[in-house]
Amino acid sequence: MIKPLVEGDEALVLGLGLYGVAVARALRSRGISVTVAEDRPTDLTATLAEELDVTLLAEPAVEALVEALARADAFVPSPGVPQQHGAFAAAVATGVPTISEFDMARWWDNRPIVAITGTDGKTTVTMLTVEMLQRSGVAAAAAGNNDLPLIEAIDDPQTAVFVVEASSFRLAHTQRFAPRAAAWLNFAPDHLDVHLDLTSYEDAKASIWADLPVGGLAVATLADPTVMKHVPTDRRVSTIGLTEGTSRVVGDELSIDDVPICRIDELPRHFDHDITNTLTAATLALELGATRTGVRDAIMSSEALPHRIQFVETIEGIDFYNDSKATVPHAVVTATGSFDSVILIAGGRNKGLDLRDMASRSPSVREVVAIGEAAPDIESAFGGLAPTVVAQDMRDAIRIAFRIADPGEVVLLSPGCASYDSYTSYVARGEDFIGLVAELAKDQRDGDNP
Repeated sequence: MIKPLVEGDEALVLGLGLYGVAVARALRSRGISVTVAEDRPTDLTATLAEELDVTLLAEPAVEALVEALARADAFVPSPGVPQQHGAFAAAVATGVPTISEFDMARWWDNRPIVAITGTDGKTTVTMLTVEMLQRSGVAAAAAGNNDLPLIEAIDDPQTAVFVVEASSFRLAHTQRFAPRAAAWLNFAPDHLDVHLDLTSYEDAKASIWADLPVGGLAVATLADPTVMKHVPTDRRVSTIGLTEGTSRVVGDELSIDDVPICRIDELPRHFDHDITNTLTAATLALELGATRTGVRDAIMSSEALPHRIQFVETIEGIDFYNDSKATVPHAVVTATGSFDSVILIAGGRNKGLDLRDMASRSPSVREVVAIGEAAPDIESAFGGLAPTVVAQDMRDAIRIAFRIADPGEVVLLSPGCASYDSYTSYVARGEDFIGLVAELAKDQRDGDNP
């Protein structure tokens, strides 16, 4: 275990984005010297570094990183920096420990943390857990893999519980993380452009349970064999399932430890993953002090987050759904499995993943419209399984899908790929889809053929 950084120590921070700024500010406020290495500086980078009172290394060569690490007591890489980056090898060579904001938050704050990881569903479960706690009178805040890094969140003295969305990027850099309760939702290949390999990605996820305190709770999805093989044997465990587990469906009710919390028809949406996400959030919230009344109130008032199997519009009996957040095959399988017959719009920028899995495990897909850089990969993946058409852009894809679909079917944007070939984010991609579906609906009302 590494020693906490104290006044007079020095740290090298890699990256000056949202995370890097929060980390640098926290370190400087405690009298710790900071050098920031930024591979892609902008016109504002130098000004920001000056405001933070840190030393800036702009586009540093490996030699400069080695020199900075030789003076440093810790190395703090930003989430998403590929593990192949030269700074990681330099840190190992110089014997400097790699840490994350989770380590620093543990050093400087002792309020309880509940943590959520998984390939899919982290944000949904995080936000629902926060809402359940808040409606129970517990001052809870979401932090981590969102717009509020945990190291910044601990500055608020009013927060009683931190609900942390724990990405593999943060977990992989953490020496010790000890949440009061931690859930691992699912596991599927992802981020192989960042992690060294699938094993290192799995190890990062599994580390969420590595340092659970005595009395801590591990929450695990029973149907996921990768998750279950890492369940700790010396800590309390709650399992989540549809028909089995300590949190499951009994009759027409969601039940935790055989105590009902709500009926299925009271959920805002009833897909299988909605049920398991709700059970997970409720299990975590109850562990951290939520009341069953607060949990139920949060469920009754909750809404599905945007860009996650989001209903958009019905046009001539065809339902359009936006699942732009689905940037990996595993998420596409979840989405297509929620419907009987789907015209799938998929593609974008492949993250180095094998797309054949989403094709072989999506029997409800009748036809596919491929988009973006990965269109040839999509064609290849669905070859022999579903006819595939390549579209020029999102507008073209929507109109092709509309012509193919029959009333009662679903046109589903669930790309299975990142958005960066054509958009700045999955949000921008989803908003474009929503706007273009609205345009199609107007054209249909006006009598214009797509």
